[in-house]
Amino acid sequence: MKRMQKRMFLLSIPRLLVAVYLGFLLPTILCAGPGADEIDYDRTIHPILADRCYPCHGPDGKARKAKLRLDRREEAITERTDGAPIVPGDPSTSLMIERLEADDVEDRMPPAESKLEVSSDEIELLKQWIEQGAHFDRHWAFVAPEAAPLPAVRDESWTIQPIDRFVLSRLEREGLAPSSDGDRVTLARRASFILTGLAPGLDDLDRLLADESPDAWSKWIDSLLASPTFGEQMATHWLDVARYADSYGYQSDVHRQMWQWRDWVIEAFNSNLSHDRFIRWQLAGDLLENATEQQKLATAFQRLHRQTNEGGSVEEEFRVEYVADRTQTFSTAFLGLTFECARCHDHKFDPLKQREFYSLSAYFANIDESGLYSHFTSAVPTPALALLDQGADERIVELEQGIEKAQAQLDTVEETRRDQFDEWLPQQEALPSQLLTDVTAHFSFDEIVAGKTPNAVNPDQPATVSGALSLTEGAAGNAVRLTGDDALSLGGIGAYSRNDPFSISLWIRPEHDMERAVILHRSRAWTDAGSQGYQLLIEDGHLSAALIHFWPGDAIAVATVDRIEPKKWTHVVFSYDGSSRASGIQLWLDGEQAAVNIIRDHLRSPITGGGPYFAIGERFRDNGFKDGQVDEMYLISRVVSPIDVDQLFHIVHDPDNAVALSTDELYRWWLLAIDEESRTARSELTAARKALASFTDSKPRIMVMQEMSKRRTTQLLKRGRYDAPGETVAPGVPAVLSPWPEDAPQNRLGLARWLLSPQHPLTARVAVNRLWQIAFGQGIVPTSEDFGTQGIRPSHPQLLDHLALDFIESGWDVKKMLHKILTSHTWRQSAVCHPELRERDPNNRLLARGPAVRMSAEMVRDHALQASGLLVGKIGGPSVLPYQPPGLWQEKSGHTYTASKGEGLYRRSLYTFWKRTSPPPTMMIFDASKRDVCVTRRHRTSTPMQSLVLMNDPQFVEASRMLAHRVMQKTQDDPGASISHAFRLLLGRPIEATELATLLALRNQLHQEFSADPEATGRWLSVGNSPVDETLDAIDWAAMTAVCSTLFNHDETTRLR
Repeated sequence: MKRMQKRMFLLSIPRLLVAVYLGFLLPTILCAGPGADEIDYDRTIHPILADRCYPCHGPDGKARKAKLRLDRREEAITERTDGAPIVPGDPSTSLMIERLEADDVEDRMPPAESKLEVSSDEIELLKQWIEQGAHFDRHWAFVAPEAAPLPAVRDESWTIQPIDRFVLSRLEREGLAPSSDGDRVTLARRASFILTGLAPGLDDLDRLLADESPDAWSKWIDSLLASPTFGEQMATHWLDVARYADSYGYQSDVHRQMWQWRDWVIEAFNSNLSHDRFIRWQLAGDLLENATEQQKLATAFQRLHRQTNEGGSVEEEFRVEYVADRTQTFSTAFLGLTFECARCHDHKFDPLKQREFYSLSAYFANIDESGLYSHFTSAVPTPALALLDQGADERIVELEQGIEKAQAQLDTVEETRRDQFDEWLPQQEALPSQLLTDVTAHFSFDEIVAGKTPNAVNPDQPATVSGALSLTEGAAGNAVRLTGDDALSLGGIGAYSRNDPFSISLWIRPEHDMERAVILHRSRAWTDAGSQGYQLLIEDGHLSAALIHFWPGDAIAVATVDRIEPKKWTHVVFSYDGSSRASGIQLWLDGEQAAVNIIRDHLRSPITGGGPYFAIGERFRDNGFKDGQVDEMYLISRVVSPIDVDQLFHIVHDPDNAVALSTDELYRWWLLAIDEESRTARSELTAARKALASFTDSKPRIMVMQEMSKRRTTQLLKRGRYDAPGETVAPGVPAVLSPWPEDAPQNRLGLARWLLSPQHPLTARVAVNRLWQIAFGQGIVPTSEDFGTQGIRPSHPQLLDHLALDFIESGWDVKKMLHKILTSHTWRQSAVCHPELRERDPNNRLLARGPAVRMSAEMVRDHALQASGLLVGKIGGPSVLPYQPPGLWQEKSGHTYTASKGEGLYRRSLYTFWKRTSPPPTMMIFDASKRDVCVTRRHRTSTPMQSLVLMNDPQFVEASRMLAHRVMQKTQDDPGASISHAFRLLLGRPIEATELATLLALRNQLHQEFSADPEATGRWLSVGNSPVDETLDAIDWAAMTAVCSTLFNHDETTRLR
């Protein structure tokens, strides 16, 4: 077995050496040259200044030296005490030239410590430019695209559409000719992989070869664009841009459910959703009028960044980090700018201010989110969207109508029961001295016995008192003094849902003003559980009460207008009616209902996932009620009336005085505490609310965007630090780009409108450049992530502008643009390259030949599964876990990787579970993006590791085995025919005689080796979960499997030409 693998590896070495050589060729920058008579500032001079001079004399004011700017003409030509840096028309008196040519190293620019140098040729260009008047032009990417006339060409017959005219015109200027067309099989295969990520079916390919109609190629491209696999392939590119992953990232890196957004992307491409809507929905789908669930779902694009819940993390620090990530992703994905360089200071090369970074970030900051996700619960960080299946809307309407009916019934009962009350009242010889009903717990805190303090209502459920807590004189008898670090635990009582009415009464005594203190809570933790549960706190001296699924976006909370007075006993009642509305919370202080401010009013999810952690005075990683005292706690399973509150207050405050009872107050108490008809109606309302909650709570949720009603203040952060806020900034966009539309709202919807304006200089250019990159392997601007001054200039700027304007005029039609590109003569050229052309244009920037690139990581794996017949064509659904070496997840995050069963092993790579701290290793070896940040282009390498994967990874060994099985079933008794069929399935073209002879010889040699080593045969045929076919000869099958494995390493198998 080892000898066989060694031999197979050696057979692949020549191809590997060629691939490695090609992979390490250095890129060159080939741009349209300036005219012979006039220096082009933007193309020739600006790159020199930006790279060598701007670090000290550019846009960044804080890094600027000698108060000199060379990025602005008016300042560069201004006379200084020792002369002007640039004297238009006179390089000999220009200080810039003098300093560039200075003999003294101390005077020469750039300074030696910068490690930068301006060559003598570049100095001559600068001199020539100054002599011609030193004209400054704006950077090309910051000027709106302009329609240019189609260039004249000598060979009209070659140009079948405008793309070809722009390309041929450039080639003719360079003294080059285009390559001949590629053969139809090669082109069809190239197009199929580019548009669908898969090889063309052999029957489809044969039909194309037989089609001699003039529009045969156009129909072929149309068929690929119409395939549902088109959306899957296009989604693979966008997932890199969107930094899509199935886990949060950072240390814990636990699973999160975002695959529904990925499926939305697939459908968007398959339905040819116009690119302007594709952008608008992802930026601001939630802000569209009558926004649909799909439009809201699209905004999950902005929530795909990494998130943390690591111990000791500062919530605000990471909230700021998420906003910055959204800002940077927006800039990279849609503007093609490195705006992240302006997060800590003004951009050193592009005219982008630090203030503008934070003004732009204001659009992405205005959501009610937390910087930490929940460790102890499965709550989805807010804002979140409930994903409803078909028919759910109708069911929700039905359940909501049930609530309305129950509420109306309760209202009717309470309005019509006065007569019954009037009959009841005279029958009472005396009202009971204890008016409280439905009390489920009462703790007087008068004694601690064996670490317990008794519950007067249920002795079997006492409170547990930490040894650090002590008794002290209380509001009535004794009270418990708290430390802030030790809990008075109430165990499993108080397990109320958001639909259950309940009330809590207790006396509190803070010893000093408190910024934040937990009086009581029923939750697992603070930020580590998103505060899920209910709580009573002191915040900034005010009493607050809240019911929370995930703080802050899925919660209701109120706070008293008045402050809690220190060093004084205060009676507190927290009463809630089960409505899931902030208006359903009432707070009472010393027997009087307190005026409150509503802090949050958006509770849509359960509050009971935190577990049985009901405690007073302390919460995990929160600020406890340090030195505070508590006394006389009651837990009541209903809303309380003013009479109840009066009694609870007077029990301690003035027990000898009878409570003064008005008839109306007594009637309200009677309805709540005594009247069965009213209590039944109230129970039915609770049941109706629970029915709706049970239905909606079962639906999955996904993080999305949702605008806050009150805009969050955004401040410039000094050096980008969350704890160093500077001046307040208003929402805004970079001044160097197009102006803000006059009537656009100052929110993300307005931002989308600004971005999609036909006058915007970047949006359409960036989009079509990325489509060109998909088709050719590199964009017209190779640095698709950077259209700024440090990016590589477009090889064909007029073509880029033509495509951008055409894209807009087409209605931002992605399929139409791809059809135009792939039917051009330019794209259909052969990728075969003669040595002279390769030396002249190694990276094919002049487009004198067709594209030749290695397949993406996804294509390599999917092609193997497709050829073997293992590929499962199901579209969409949860991510899956194919084969992976053991221990990787355990090493990175302590989790155990358990591979999927059945079809989950054979889904397209698009659906592979993406764990940020441990991405799929095979995909990474083939240069997949890590998905930590927005990536618009992958770097391609050719390494021996890639061949080792193709030979040894279980997925590829199994694919080899099942490919051999597939071809042998068709031609079992003819090894030559089996090899020929496998060859065509993998390479698309028929096998040549010399190739067949070589592979037959290899097969025969392997057959002999397997005949001599039955154990090796068994090992080859046992790899993977696919069953072993006992009807096939094992040695024949193993030999053919090894031949197929060799073919997986064939250069043409994994390369597109």
